[in-house]
Amino acid sequence: MTALIVALVAGAVVGLALGGLGGGGSVLAVPALIYPLSFTPAAATTAGLLIVIATSLTGLVAHAREGGVRWRTGGLFAAAGIVPAAVAGALSVRVPAGALTAGFAVLAAVAAVRMLRPRSGRGPQAGPDAGGASAGRVARTGAGLGAVTGFLGVGGGFLVVPALVTVVALPMTAAVGTSLLVITVNSLAALVTRLATPTALDWSVIAPFTATAVLGAWDGRRLAAKVSTATLQRIFGAALLAVAVFMLIDAVA
Repeated sequence: MTALIVALVAGAVVGLALGGLGGGGSVLAVPALIYPLSFTPAAATTAGLLIVIATSLTGLVAHAREGGVRWRTGGLFAAAGIVPAAVAGALSVRVPAGALTAGFAVLAAVAAVRMLRPRSGRGPQAGPDAGGASAGRVARTGAGLGAVTGFLGVGGGFLVVPALVTVVALPMTAAVGTSLLVITVNSLAALVTRLATPTALDWSVIAPFTATAVLGAWDGRRLAAKVSTATLQRIFGAALLAVAVFMLIDAVA
């Protein structure tokens, strides 16, 4: 019963983060699966991809209905990450659990700092399908983020959103929606290769976790319309930094 309650609560938080910010949910999902729910790092990162795919698709539909997705730009960005995500996903299952946890903790800390750092200005504004960067630059950035998604089992939205704003020159509102397209594609590519290597998954935990995450994604989209993005980022950033420090201490202890 305790595991079910933890899964329900953690799923809701993940959904709120992905729905409201376009990222940050998966880096909270994996620690929740590892510590209170006792998943191994390999199983947690695989389960995290399953949860993120379902949640991201839900958020993507909500943003698409409001015209907040740049399909051509997001498609190019995501396509460049498919092969790196698949290759990195295959390699990650061969990495020792301690090293995988430490790598995840470092990435979570980077994500937390990005969320907590104040933004200057509103970010660049661009046309309907931003042309502020060359296709090559977009592809290189997408490939790098795809590799991160595959290796650490995270959607990478906390990195995709800033990249879409700074590299592709999308406005923040479009970057959040478009990031969900990128997250979904990269996570699917990583999951395919991971499932080729048998990993024990506890579906009695994953199913309720995913269900509340999906519901949370809808609520996160509505919450984002009422609360400023900066406020949401600070809240999730503070929680994520605490999680990152705990994981890093645990990995090196």
